[in-house]
Amino acid sequence: MTPRLNFAKSAPKAFRALIGFDAAAREDLDPTLVELVQIRSSQLNGCAYCLHMHTTDARKAGESEERLHMVAVWREAAHFFTDRERAALALTEAVTLVATGGVPDEVYAGAAEQFEERELGQLLALIFAINTWNRIAISTAKVPGTDER
Repeated sequence: MTPRLNFAKSAPKAFRALIGFDAAAREDLDPTLVELVQIRSSQLNGCAYCLHMHTTDARKAGESEERLHMVAVWREAAHFFTDRERAALALTEAVTLVATGGVPDEVYAGAAEQFEERELGQLLALIFAINTWNRIAISTAKVPGTDER
């Protein structure tokens, strides 16, 4: 696929605003959890660019290959992930696929049990941000493995 436009150059104010939103969303969240959420959302959205970026970042941060391979099947491989991570992954799936069934009460309650209200707000913001990045990368045909972010 041929890249289309450079969103950062074409819409610099929107791009900078999203960079700020993304940074604010990550604040005080465990970096490992951040990468798991971004990986799962990117898998669900079919965003090769973001999936490549976040698996690479996770590896650099010390994430194991074993856990990275299990993210797509985290329910079946639950023992690889903590209760907090599983709750975050469930919420990530529900929010990412919101058009297919909303965010079920039990999924939200599960996340609320694992995260304090401020953390839950941060987690939701992170999920919103990665879904936006996925849509930008897919819409502009960003090429996985390129240095351009």
